[in-house]
Amino acid sequence: MEARTLFETGLVLVFVGFVLAFISTFILMLRGSRTGSKLKGGGIVMLGPFPIIFGTDRGSVKVLILLSIILMIVVLAFMWFSSLATR
Repeated sequence: MEARTLFETGLVLVFVGFVLAFISTFILMLRGSRTGSKLKGGGIVMLGPFPIIFGTDRGSVKVLILLSIILMIVVLAFMWFSSLATR
């Protein structure tokens, strides 16, 4: 794959991620205002292999820890498969 194609694919994926984050935040905000319930959630900031996890309750933090572990496994698998492809 060419470097330009990889760059464009990455740029599109980042853009799609931002759009999905804004849409999901908007939907959660509307749903919470209608039902009057409390909003629970959290987030992950990945700095290389180190996740910074924050959340409003224990349940959301546990889910985010699981998701960060899965994300790191996926990233390591991609790195391993790409190193095999370049040999």
